[in-house]
Amino acid sequence: MTTQALKDRINTLFKEKYNGSPLLIQSPGRINIIGEHTDYNDGFVLPGAIDRYIISAMARNGSPDECRVFAADMDEEIRFSLDDVKPSEKGSWQNYVLGVVSEIGKRGVQLQGFDIVFGGNIPKGSGLSSSAALENAITFGLNELFGIGMSRTEMMLLSQKAEHNFVGVQCGIMDQFASMQGKGEHVLLLDCRSLDFSPVAIDFSDYEILLINSNVKHSLADSAYNDRRESCESGVRILQSAFPEIKALRDASETQLSEVKDRLDPDTYEKCLYVIQENDRVQEAVKAIKNNDIPLLGSLLFQSHAGLEHQYEVSCPELDFLVEKARENNDILGSRMMGGGFGGCTINIIRKGAAEAFVASVEEEYTRKFDKKPSIYNVALTDGTGISETVFYKN
Repeated sequence: MTTQALKDRINTLFKEKYNGSPLLIQSPGRINIIGEHTDYNDGFVLPGAIDRYIISAMARNGSPDECRVFAADMDEEIRFSLDDVKPSEKGSWQNYVLGVVSEIGKRGVQLQGFDIVFGGNIPKGSGLSSSAALENAITFGLNELFGIGMSRTEMMLLSQKAEHNFVGVQCGIMDQFASMQGKGEHVLLLDCRSLDFSPVAIDFSDYEILLINSNVKHSLADSAYNDRRESCESGVRILQSAFPEIKALRDASETQLSEVKDRLDPDTYEKCLYVIQENDRVQEAVKAIKNNDIPLLGSLLFQSHAGLEHQYEVSCPELDFLVEKARENNDILGSRMMGGGFGGCTINIIRKGAAEAFVASVEEEYTRKFDKKPSIYNVALTDGTGISETVFYKN
């Protein structure tokens, strides 16, 4: 569904279910060029917002505390009181919304009753951060509706806390950041410790971005995500005993890690080594982009995937197959899995006009091998969460 058709659908559904003229918020998904699993290690990432969105129609409903939220894509509604906001036993999308409301309440903000209808064209489970886009849409919209006055930085941090406290995923800040702060035709170099960032203009020249969805559904709430975070934190504790100045893996070098290798179990060592190397790759990627060296950027993507597959162990056979086929194709400069892992998309830098032939060359074998078809998305870099250019809302 096109974004405009999605906006029209959400606006119409809101009027049918709840009446009134809502505020329409669009919140984008994101890609990450490079820098995977570095964000919760105080490291560096290079994401950008993409032109796939969660669209949320929102309005006050005149009630002091009763709220209604309708998820259009699931055809599900929840109703709750602001006096009793707690995690839903059903989980799923409900806790992303409830978590935001809870975190706003912790700020001492007195909300009043509201209605929301939301839907999206971000493929779920694809590693394009539909959950962060939803959190940001709700946060941004409530900030506007009730004049809370949060900055973009405050809003993205609140969205992250909602995921920590209600969803149970100790995610880093990258997804919420990229969705909130995106800029068209730019990627964003983010220091995940200081939250300082700089837009980096990117010109792919004769190449473009192609996303291939493995259609393996992942879940960041899976224990594997938190296990890897614990491995990194365990490694830092050992490093600190020898190098007290190290606060997170972004502070460590390969040399320092090698000096404590005999005190680390092999699995923890490999995961820490991956993070240190991936942080270095982000810095190299920025230099490549600024020098218009897209072949070097592509090479770094292949290196990143190798680390994710063999060291950090968050890939899966379907993703590895797609990356290997990309490596064999002369029209593709680089490819890697993207997102938390265990499924989702590969990101590919492919020569313009070559995508159709490449997809045709791998689709039949992929379907035969894995009993599912891959999905293809062409995406463009776009601006972050904000009020839709089509505004139906009236004060």
